[in-house]
Amino acid sequence: MLTVVDHPLLKRALSTLRDRETPYGAFRQTLSDVSAILAYESLRTLPVEETRVQTPLEETTGYRLAREVVLIPVLRAGLGLVDGFVRFVPEARVGHLGMYRDEQSHQPVDYYSNVPAQVADARVFVVDPMLATGGSASGAVNHLKSRGAKDLTFVCVVAAPEGVARLHAYHPDVPIVTAALDRELDGDAFIRPGLGDAGDRIFGTT
Repeated sequence: MLTVVDHPLLKRALSTLRDRETPYGAFRQTLSDVSAILAYESLRTLPVEETRVQTPLEETTGYRLAREVVLIPVLRAGLGLVDGFVRFVPEARVGHLGMYRDEQSHQPVDYYSNVPAQVADARVFVVDPMLATGGSASGAVNHLKSRGAKDLTFVCVVAAPEGVARLHAYHPDVPIVTAALDRELDGDAFIRPGLGDAGDRIFGTT
């Protein structure tokens, strides 16, 4: 399932991210705002359970999350999406997967993994600003499933049709939540119109 989040504030923020004149500090802050909107939508289906709450006047029914939340940013650009999620779920566990795209083959290469043991029983959100070829996304999901994860959602800012198709083909059970479905990949496997290299623009390494 693909969900393209439709929100006027998200559209405005995405335009800022696309603009090549946006300085990296403003890019980083805007990405944090975008991730909060995406997180809010992605977290909509979290299960809850009843608990008792004592108000200043009486005891009443309250709610708490029924399952743990694990957030897995794909390094390094995925780090830019973490803040939006922990705004709403500060108790979320955060793991890390290090993957980069080989510039010749365009295939993902793993170089780091630190995943909480609780992924097997948790709601797991894999976050990466870009879903381009789908190689890194599929690789990340493969890795997490091998660690026992069963309930995964992939969250990105911009997706290419090719990446969506690949992730759905390999992992039809993993929903995708994005701010935009762009036109295509170009010959260098960059998303068009896209927003450039998200990692470079987050960290000012352009």
